[in-house]
Amino acid sequence: MKILFATSEAQPFAASGGLGDVAGSLPKAIRAKGIACRVVMPLYSDISSEWKDKMTYICNFTVPVGWRKQYCGLFEYNHGGVIFYFLDNEYYFKRSGLYGFYDEAERFAFFSRAALEMLWHIDYVPDIIHCNDWQTALIPVYLDIFYRCQSKFFNIKSIYTIHNIEYQGKYGFEIMEDVLGIPSNFKSLMQYDDCINMTKAAIEVANKVTTVSKSYSSEILDPCYSHGLDRELVHHTYKLCGILNGIDYDVNNPMTDEGIYKNYSASDVSGKQNNRTGLCHDLKLSDDNQPVVGIVSRMVRHKGFDLIKYALENLIKSGFKFAVLGSGEYIYESFFDYMHKQYPDRISIYIGYNKNMAKKIYAGSDMFLMPSQSEPCGLAQMIALRYGSVPIVRETGGLKDTITDCSLGSGNGFTFSSYNADDMANALHRARKIYEDKPVWESLLKHCMSCDFSWNKSASKYVFLYQEVLGLK
Repeated sequence: MKILFATSEAQPFAASGGLGDVAGSLPKAIRAKGIACRVVMPLYSDISSEWKDKMTYICNFTVPVGWRKQYCGLFEYNHGGVIFYFLDNEYYFKRSGLYGFYDEAERFAFFSRAALEMLWHIDYVPDIIHCNDWQTALIPVYLDIFYRCQSKFFNIKSIYTIHNIEYQGKYGFEIMEDVLGIPSNFKSLMQYDDCINMTKAAIEVANKVTTVSKSYSSEILDPCYSHGLDRELVHHTYKLCGILNGIDYDVNNPMTDEGIYKNYSASDVSGKQNNRTGLCHDLKLSDDNQPVVGIVSRMVRHKGFDLIKYALENLIKSGFKFAVLGSGEYIYESFFDYMHKQYPDRISIYIGYNKNMAKKIYAGSDMFLMPSQSEPCGLAQMIALRYGSVPIVRETGGLKDTITDCSLGSGNGFTFSSYNADDMANALHRARKIYEDKPVWESLLKHCMSCDFSWNKSASKYVFLYQEVLGLK
């Protein structure tokens, strides 16, 4: 069985969020199950020369993009036993940043078509192409329209994974032929409501559609979560399943992490206090006995920042300290900056992303707050568990699937169900009550660190899904 994992980003080469983490670690976990799995992604200029200098040039070829042909260079690199293919075109990918350009549809139409054209030039014909999010949604569409009748492609199946349904690849009909190169007789395939919708088209033609947690696969059938795609998904429920993401336990390992203040483990958590002390010192937070709450997130509404904004000052006055890292909407960035100036020893703010500082927050915080309005899977709560920072989360999507409230007996965090700032604050206060009983808190901390959200179990589910798609189960 051979899998080609198509993605617009992957760690450690270029990533902007959870998709990059998944694409960097899931293929490795699948390979560990004895399944051949390779990855294809764009060769962005943001990829450092550290990686580019190690890549091997294979060949170049032309790619149809609408009415024209475009150059594509093909490079290869073996990273951790997984072969990565990089598709090069400086017109589309020699830019600062991965996304957010005026010609986004054309860039990823090129990438999607090039990923299929590439198969003429390598000695690897996949049984399944596993596509991820709207940037690769045209791969199964192009496969069916242009390649299916050719013997090399006849038996290739496709799987489409929705990492965040908010982003669907929606454009006007004027680009369908000239930019995407899709004949007008396929308009009904591409159309959803009054525009082209690439995710809708991928759902139509893919053999299976997956999401990144079981709860999220149910939630997106509801108009409140689907961003308009519920009608399409309900019609194709028979294709839909949810498989929880995991995290790379080699990368996220407090026993070996060189970026934290002191290493520690679930069997010996004494180093956790050293990390707490070091974090408070570096961030100039008062080093008292009150809990440190970590937040590492994009600062946007659906991540629950309106709840945090409403309750933060009262929480600070009641004793909590906050270590915040992230960037996003100006209203939240400016709010945290203001709160830091008001309470410099109770709240620290880092605008932007710093991987080393993020790890120090995971290792040095007592609790980790994720009050998301919606959360397809969430990886931060799993990393927090790994580093012994007890999660405080709202029961939605992958947060609901990974964190169980301690009031239920053997929980690994504190949860609240309604999207309400007072309920969020109540969960934090319940956590602090346990925190004040140090032996009980240490026991909870060890339990959190012993939870297994590595890719092992989820990779097995993907292997089973691949076998099902190929008729082997």
